[in-house]
Amino acid sequence: MSASSKQPAHQPAKLPSFDPRDPLGVDDLLAPEDLAVRDTVRAWAADRVLPYIADWYEKGELPGIRELARELGSIGALGMSLEGYGCAGASAVQYGLACLELEAADSGIRSLVSVQGSLAMYAIRKYGSEEQKRHWLPSMASGETIGCFGLTEPDHGSDPAAMRTYAKKDGTDWVLSGRKMWITNGSVAGVAVVWARTDEGIRGFAVPTDSPGFSAPEIRHKWSLRASVTSELVMDDVRLPADAVLPGVTGLKGPLSCLSHARYGIVWGAMGAARSSFEAALEYAKTREQFGKPIGGFQLTQAKLADMALELHKGILLAHHLGRRMDAGTLRPEQVSFGKLNNVREAIDICRTARTILGANGISLEYPVMRHATNLESVLTYEGTVEMHQLVLGKALTGLDAFR
Repeated sequence: MSASSKQPAHQPAKLPSFDPRDPLGVDDLLAPEDLAVRDTVRAWAADRVLPYIADWYEKGELPGIRELARELGSIGALGMSLEGYGCAGASAVQYGLACLELEAADSGIRSLVSVQGSLAMYAIRKYGSEEQKRHWLPSMASGETIGCFGLTEPDHGSDPAAMRTYAKKDGTDWVLSGRKMWITNGSVAGVAVVWARTDEGIRGFAVPTDSPGFSAPEIRHKWSLRASVTSELVMDDVRLPADAVLPGVTGLKGPLSCLSHARYGIVWGAMGAARSSFEAALEYAKTREQFGKPIGGFQLTQAKLADMALELHKGILLAHHLGRRMDAGTLRPEQVSFGKLNNVREAIDICRTARTILGANGISLEYPVMRHATNLESVLTYEGTVEMHQLVLGKALTGLDAFR
């Protein structure tokens, strides 16, 4: 029998068509329940955020945040990867897909969910007493109670070990004093998870925000994350009972583990902002005509679109890989730094390139591109700056600590 007449043992299935929105076929890696979570969050964002977000951003406000929080609770998006106490118990991949869809709408909406679930609720679930978990988590999962997370201070961002916020014992009570800065959800929160120095080391406290001496003035005049509530936390001799302290941890490993969980969500979320900007540029390139044809027909525009698609879908694959590792219990903090550093940096670049394709229209709020680009400038900084994640990876690669 000639070589040309040989037939393969199994005829290959017909190749699927090329999908510009999913060029690598990543959806094939997702289970039906994963797709259901993604589609639920995408539909909610399309209905409740996208029609209004440009106006919210322009006005620098997030009206109806309490109602939005309750709606997010009703679809299981708050603390969704946590188990029990009214939480959805979703997989890490499902949580990541939710973050991607939320940030495709706006980084401020994803930040609301991340701070609620991955910081405040995660801290209470992991380090709180059984009484604290029962008291706070069900109402936080439903969105009835909004939480915030107080770690960053006006003079201490990347170096939280130098924090000045202090809690001292007074009999069986604690007296908490200090300031925290750039706190998402702060002025609408019912509970603040605040980290403070004590004679025992750094401890976390679940602080009811109606406590005397506690205030949370909102921060204005932002050019990024404008559709988000950002506040300062001021604690002026806030007296707390003994059971306000989170008993499960002492030291920086407490807040840092929470940050690692939140950073994981950012790995996915940043790709949502990038996807939104890429899709806007792609559609624009197919309809905007110059020199007698759509600009998408010019080589330089196609080169930009190809490079954007490469980085976008490589980032989604990276996020998916990290999600599977988290679900398997094998995800290391250094790997989260890998994802956060790469995906946010590439997402900003995608947004900036998309803006060039849209030309002057790229700065208009009629399109999402500039809004995503300015939001990502904050995402690039919070939960660890570029430099801090570079040093985390540098230490992991060399075994040498360059932080100090």
